[in-house]
Amino acid sequence: MNFIENETRDKLRGGYYTDPAIAAYLVRWVLEVRPRAVLEPSCGDGAFFRALKQTPEPTGLERLVACELDGEEAAKACQEAQALPGVRAEVHHADFLDWALGRMHEPPEFDAVVGNPPFIRYQYLSDTAQGLAARVITHFGLRFTRHTNAWVPFVIAALSRLKPGGRLAMVVPAELLHVLHADSARRYLLRTCSRILVLDPEELWFENTQQGVVLLMAEKRRADAPEGTLGAVAITRIRGRECLASTPARHVEGAEYVPGEELPGKWMLALLTARERAILGGLRGHEAVRPFSRIARVAVGIVTGANKFFLVPDSVVEEYGLGAYAWPMFGRSAHVEGIIYDARAHAENKRQGLPTNFLWFKDAPRDALPERVRAYIERGEAMRLHERFKCRIREPWYTVPSVFTAPVGMLKRCHDYPRLIHNAHGAYTTDTAYRIFPREPSAPRLVHAFVNSLTALCAELEGRHYGGGVLELVPSEINRLLVPLPPEGGEDLGDLDALCRANLPAEEVLAQRDSVLLGGIGLSPGEWGELQRAWGRLRHRRQRTGGGDEAEPGEE
Repeated sequence: MNFIENETRDKLRGGYYTDPAIAAYLVRWVLEVRPRAVLEPSCGDGAFFRALKQTPEPTGLERLVACELDGEEAAKACQEAQALPGVRAEVHHADFLDWALGRMHEPPEFDAVVGNPPFIRYQYLSDTAQGLAARVITHFGLRFTRHTNAWVPFVIAALSRLKPGGRLAMVVPAELLHVLHADSARRYLLRTCSRILVLDPEELWFENTQQGVVLLMAEKRRADAPEGTLGAVAITRIRGRECLASTPARHVEGAEYVPGEELPGKWMLALLTARERAILGGLRGHEAVRPFSRIARVAVGIVTGANKFFLVPDSVVEEYGLGAYAWPMFGRSAHVEGIIYDARAHAENKRQGLPTNFLWFKDAPRDALPERVRAYIERGEAMRLHERFKCRIREPWYTVPSVFTAPVGMLKRCHDYPRLIHNAHGAYTTDTAYRIFPREPSAPRLVHAFVNSLTALCAELEGRHYGGGVLELVPSEINRLLVPLPPEGGEDLGDLDALCRANLPAEEVLAQRDSVLLGGIGLSPGEWGELQRAWGRLRHRRQRTGGGDEAEPGEE
């Protein structure tokens, strides 16, 4: 975890400023409707004002209202705004959310919204900022979570101030499409807008950060639109910034839009072609395909609060005489190359000096522990581990709760595709992995069925990823994964274990598995090929490796 004292001032205030080409492109699009009043909710030093100033033809703009929390930046923006000819400009040195909340019961007054809202993670938001975010989101009947990033309520509040038929053009994190805390923004956009275009750059557009961004371009529903209908979403992949010199209307009108009714949660489905969505939709009702929640139960791993203290190699066990308290464990991809964790795999990890021991002191009082064991606990206290939240709520702090094994494990994060691990050794897992309990199939059959393009594609659609491109799944997302269960085979895991250990390209592994699993439930090679190409495209998008480009909808 990154701590607040280690972060830069710009990161803490969400100050990633907008490239002039991006600002100019978004400004050109909103000016197409000749807005009389424009809102910029987080103007920084005035990047969008400079873009407005450089517009060659008359815009019809009469009024510009902006907010900026940083006083120095607000002063710079004010100078830029005052240089706009014929425009009545107001730059408020204020928190936009506070400003907007004071106007929530007034009619919308803006024809367009432009901006680059602050990207501030929830850990770095003050209690006041959290409170404002909660008030904005709940005002519209949306669900607030304390994991919400600052940009989410900014988008919602700005959109609420937009008149029917108006346009919103913003730079927002790419996590708009898939993280749970952005669900309120996605729902509000679908509820209030007719069309939503997301331009999805292949590259990272902000220097010195791994924050991926997208360009959000939304048209608010007109006043005469039918009540209760949802908007439509299109996602267009773009390469390089050269496309920003083109006419925005070309992107907006040429995109393939997916009805909001087909996007009940995340928007990742809009990255698929109509054919891919049709195949996937058909499999949801297939008699041999199950959602994961029907065939297994997911539990989080053991929460130690200090993994480096509780997970140790043999050398530490020997040094402190911890043998009576050391139990086998795995929890990282380095521990398991294949899909079986057995005595042989455990012995190899020990030979390599990996932390293969989980220290479980149970409820032993300190004075009953051997001297060297007490010395190890005191070593942890010297590092102030007992003051960490997850440790200090326990008594004694070194006694870890909820210790039990599961027949199957699953690492929380993966690079190419997720896999289940048959825990033949009965090892423990920490919270870097999940504990899986099969319901319907046996543990070996469940592990055998999990590696295929259908399940891998579902993981891309349901999971989340951040700057480094690693895929992460939480239990609710795992529960929605689709798993094919052919009627025959799946108990012998030796071949699959060898295949996963063979260091083959992920595409080749899945191709071999698809012929067995997806072919085994009646899919044609053409159908499972479509699923594999869709998975490959989304994986390359996540990893930003530039491959897997076949049949991508709306690609530039």
